[in-house]
Amino acid sequence: MTAWIGVASASHVARGRAGGFMQVCHGKSGPLSRIRPGDDIIYYSPATEMRGGEKVRSFTAAGRVIARDPYRSDMGNGLKPMRRNVEWLPAEPAPIQPLLDRLEFTRGRRNWGYVFRFGVLKISEADRDVILKAMGAA
Repeated sequence: MTAWIGVASASHVARGRAGGFMQVCHGKSGPLSRIRPGDDIIYYSPATEMRGGEKVRSFTAAGRVIARDPYRSDMGNGLKPMRRNVEWLPAEPAPIQPLLDRLEFTRGRRNWGYVFRFGVLKISEADRDVILKAMGAA
């Protein structure tokens, strides 16, 4: 089992939670092909909306990818992102700021947000556990 962080606005994460799915990198298939059934996914939301909104800077959802290959979804207006199904855990948003020195992928980094630039990030089990505990999902 591998643990991943996906990066998306809080509003997009809420849609995924409501629909039982995840998508990353604007629905590209490449990143989803690395994520497997049984892997853990945690979402980090920098803001409420994709292009702005209010700052969130929190982990906003956590779940486990369930068995099914990535599939294309038709959202209308020509938008057909790739998705994977997820069993979402009951979890509360957890701000990243208090965790920065405890997470391997941010510890000691002044520009800690840079690691989120690609939209999906593989993390250690130790980091997964720290985040899930902060979210009340451990």
